[in-house]
Amino acid sequence: MITAYVYENRQLTVLELGIEDSLPPSTLWLDLYKPEDEEREWLARFSVEELPDEEDINEIEASARFYQNSDGLHINSLFPQRVGQDVRAVNVSFNLRTKFLLTIREEDVGLIRLLRNYLRLGRLEVSTPQELFIELFNLKVDYLSDLIEDVYTVLENVGEEVFESQELDDVFKLITIQEDANGKIRLSLLDTQRSLRYMQRYYRGQLSDEDMKDLREMLSDIESLMPHSQFIFDKLNFLLDAAMGFTSLQQNKIIKIFSVAAVVFLPPTLIASSYGMNFTTMPELEWQYGYPMAIAMMLASAAGTYFFFKRKRWL
Repeated sequence: MITAYVYENRQLTVLELGIEDSLPPSTLWLDLYKPEDEEREWLARFSVEELPDEEDINEIEASARFYQNSDGLHINSLFPQRVGQDVRAVNVSFNLRTKFLLTIREEDVGLIRLLRNYLRLGRLEVSTPQELFIELFNLKVDYLSDLIEDVYTVLENVGEEVFESQELDDVFKLITIQEDANGKIRLSLLDTQRSLRYMQRYYRGQLSDEDMKDLREMLSDIESLMPHSQFIFDKLNFLLDAAMGFTSLQQNKIIKIFSVAAVVFLPPTLIASSYGMNFTTMPELEWQYGYPMAIAMMLASAAGTYFFFKRKRWL
């Protein structure tokens, strides 16, 4: 799907283009969502170099994620996307050209929808592709900050559940989900930091003072968010260790009960074993009170062992 955002006289017009349409002259932003081969061929008419495909967009090497050619500056950046409790990282390809910003993506990104709504409502005023790029990354940094706060809020509740929940399976699952989410948030922060620094170097002396100020503020925000992300990792490790320790403690209590029970019933078992031997010369075999005496001895030995453990505070 090809969407063109035409910005004229501070008015944004959104156009859905087909392969038979031409590119509007005042296009500020051209967004390709899950482009088909025909749509890529259509875009190739307005490009000098070969367009990146899905494999190129998902490359992790710096040379594939940040580069420049005849079509301008290319930046592939990770965008966080919350799906239920999970956080996904979606790669988006940016191509900053002289007249418009080109984005290519294979998945829906909530921040792009948010930026589109802001432009429609007039909450943002942009006149160049660079300003549009900076505004989108501003939203991204703010969203990453919100995600970190969400993870921390969840972990506060998990800290209470570790010692209260009888079923720790859900606690372990929740800790694992938050660890994965925090990892992707941190990866997005690092990727955003690299993207902004690369743009800062590329447009040195070309951007306005206000745009350069925005870039420096975003980089400063990212630097301040990094320790929070590391703190969450430390807290996750602590909660995981605490949950594991509490699980081991509960298991030790159960094993302790079985061990004490085995020791308590050891003397009665010894007595029963002794009188279970059918030797002819055993004097108690013909004794009228032999059976009650054996029962009484077994009960007395079990009770004595139990009270001995209680006195020693082993129970």
